[in-house]
Amino acid sequence: MHALNKLAAALALGVIALNAPAAPVAKSSAPAQAALASEYIAAKDGTPIHVKDWGPKDGPVVVFSHGWPLNADSWESQMQFLAERGFRVIAHDRRGHGRSGQSWTGNNMDQYADDLAAVLDALNVKKATLVGFSTGGGEVARYIGRHGTARVAKAVLVSAVTPIMGQTPTHPEGVPTAVFEGLRKNSLDNRAQLYKDIASGPFFGFNRPGAKASTGLIDSFWAQGMQASSKATYDSIDAFFYSDFRGDLKKFDVPTLVIHGTDDQIVPIDTTARVTAKLVPGAQLIEYAGGPHGITDTHKDRLNNDLLAFLKR
Repeated sequence: MHALNKLAAALALGVIALNAPAAPVAKSSAPAQAALASEYIAAKDGTPIHVKDWGPKDGPVVVFSHGWPLNADSWESQMQFLAERGFRVIAHDRRGHGRSGQSWTGNNMDQYADDLAAVLDALNVKKATLVGFSTGGGEVARYIGRHGTARVAKAVLVSAVTPIMGQTPTHPEGVPTAVFEGLRKNSLDNRAQLYKDIASGPFFGFNRPGAKASTGLIDSFWAQGMQASSKATYDSIDAFFYSDFRGDLKKFDVPTLVIHGTDDQIVPIDTTARVTAKLVPGAQLIEYAGGPHGITDTHKDRLNNDLLAFLKR
């Protein structure tokens, strides 16, 4: 793993070097290179995974997994809030997203879970609370399903796609296949416009009567989406839409909190959070009345305090 992490760092530095003008090598650049290298961890296939590691290194650990098509920056409100209160907070950009490497393959839920395992192993994280939003909730579930809870103390699923988002023969009540097909088509036709439409419409609930849209939130969603690989975000639609987490949820053996908005137009609460809470023994469900999908932003103060209360138990 040490060799792979060196490779990841080298790849990250190489990308920067290709886009920078030639300059004399100075001894003073070594600390900057070392700092940059510390922000990357290599997946088992060598893909560099960008990691943010904030707060006191001896604090209780909280690890965040982001949604589609975003990156670790989407957790900044929760990360800063908790880091200022003594927690060590970690979030990575999923492969193909944000600042991580844009691998052509591996854009599936099993690989996402294995990449999360690589992050936890490389940082030797112990007794962590795993927090997953939307697709990231599926990533957390699949991680526990594949890797167990040896490094995990608690789990939080926020607006998560668990236990299964899409409509299948064994899950006929899921989101219709036409939605899946529309997302894939629009992702190929004009993904820049797709991200604008999602952010200005159902994601934050800005399409509801009386809602006041935030240009800043819309632009942030769009910018994060466009930073990701078109191939990765296209493949990921299948990963979050059709992955079945029912078997993974049965392996949860740690305290679990499920949080979801009752007006989530992306991942409807009736077929996801309310079912998930029943599948995970002892799980607590908190419903945000009228809350949309993107409650990490629209309800960030409440979410931050709910997370803090759960972490302190």
